[in-house]
Amino acid sequence: ILQTALKVHTSGIILSHNHPSGNLRPSEPDKQITSKIKEACKVLDLHLLDHIILTEESYYSFTDEGLL
Repeated sequence: ILQTALKVHTSGIILSHNHPSGNLRPSEPDKQITSKIKEACKVLDLHLLDHIILTEESYYSFTDEGLL
């Protein structure tokens, strides 16, 4: 993820993935990987703008929920 961001000279990234179960709540692994990527972004002078979880009905935004 970060290698690609650096190759295309971006200053920020948005992560997204789906939850086919329809459950919008981020799992503990979702939270952990978001935190790790956020820290790695800091080292590389990139901004993690959001992490979005998608379901068929709706979405969950880490930024909107104050988790970023």
